Amino acid sequence: MTELHEILYFSQLAPHQPTHVVGQIVARARARNAREGITGLLVFDGMRFCQHLEGPRSNVLQLMERLETDPRHVQMRVVHEGELLQRRYHTFDLGLAQVEDSEDIAVVQQFDGLEAVARFLALRPRLDI
Repeated sequence: MTELHEILYFSQLAPHQPTHVVGQIVARARARNAREGITGLLVFDGMRFCQHLEGPRSNVLQLMERLETDPRHVQMRVVHEGELLQRRYHTFDLGLAQVEDSEDIAVVQQFDGLEAVARFLALRPRLDI
């Protein structure tokens, strides 16, 4: 069995990027994630991203390498990375939630590790995914 791995990170939309690029990112990511067995949720507040990814360890780490060099976002900061016993996202390859209230991401961004993951997961019931 392939080891499941999870990563939670934050970043900001690059200054030269329009917000509509997020839809393009998600459309391409969904197809690739489906092929690679990666699931997760991306939350965007118009300026900041918060993304929680899960899947086979090697695939998630390769995705992170691509994300780290993607010029569409800057100031990437991983707040949690580790082994995962079971998936949290069963129904989508990449869910997208756009939030109006920037406080949602700001609150989660104050934490690291499993506490950050817990705060992020606590947002899910309020999100329109």
